[in-house]
Amino acid sequence: MADIKHDSPVSGEASSSPSQQTPKAVIKNVDMSEEMQQESMDIANAAIEKFSVEKDIASSIKKEFDRKYGPTWHVVVGKNFGSYVTHETKHFIYFYIGPLAFLIWRS
Repeated sequence: MADIKHDSPVSGEASSSPSQQTPKAVIKNVDMSEEMQQESMDIANAAIEKFSVEKDIASSIKKEFDRKYGPTWHVVVGKNFGSYVTHETKHFIYFYIGPLAFLIWRS
């Protein structure tokens, strides 16, 4: 498991193709346990591999978070958006994987 630091790249696991690797994740802001941070990036990577439409990626992540951690999670995925949200303590992460930004929080 990779160390997670603010604004630092985190190595992704190799994808199905040996010559390609998942782009590195860069955490921009976080209020979440390190275990949940890693799980967030793993769930996001799985959604990226399965879906190509940002709305579908977000929906997949939200459903997995609701299933795994209980409701109510919110997920925004995209390349250009602003946000200002209120979240439960220890239930917020904002990170990039390649060009895609992921904003995940619980309220």
